[in-house]
Amino acid sequence: MSGVSYKRDLTVLAADQMIEGVVRALLARPEALGMRRVTAELYSHPQRDPGCRTRSDSFLSQYASLSRHALVVFDREGCGDERSPREAIEADVEERLRASGWDNRAAVIVIDPELEQWVWSNSPHVDTILGWKDHNPCLRTWLSETGRLPSGQMKPLGPKESMQSAARLVRTPWSSSLHRDIARKVSFERCVDGAFLKLRSVLQSWFPVE
Repeated sequence: MSGVSYKRDLTVLAADQMIEGVVRALLARPEALGMRRVTAELYSHPQRDPGCRTRSDSFLSQYASLSRHALVVFDREGCGDERSPREAIEADVEERLRASGWDNRAAVIVIDPELEQWVWSNSPHVDTILGWKDHNPCLRTWLSETGRLPSGQMKPLGPKESMQSAARLVRTPWSSSLHRDIARKVSFERCVDGAFLKLRSVLQSWFPVE
């Protein structure tokens, strides 16, 4: 589709406003992601994770002639096909997007198991945003002592439940701003999560630094 003039660079379909806010915060840091700045519109699917998995092709078909690329982001947990691996779910949705008019201009990111997998980092920003900056013990020590962070692992078990428990213990209100603030500040350099690495690789290939 060379020579086509698109209205914007990217259309993003997220499962909910929390994921939408995180992706918006990430796109606001193009240098950290190794990509150029883009024009983008972001939407949340009214049927959340299951809607993204089964109906993203129909939702996004109206934008195929308006947007250079499309990105679908949702959690594996709660999508309705938790028995399948992340990669298989992504491939299935990407195939339906290709058939709906996007050709090879769309990608699907399935977060395994859920969004909180991305926000856990050993960065001090996580402690500060969750309200643990001056708390004793420190956040990662507490995670280890409570059995949420097995020895040698970077991410806690049950990432969402662990994050909610940590916030509750120090009386930090639970809201989407926690995820957004972490996405705005934490370094991506040491992130090894497969879904996040795919997101970064896709964005770099679509929108290389000029």
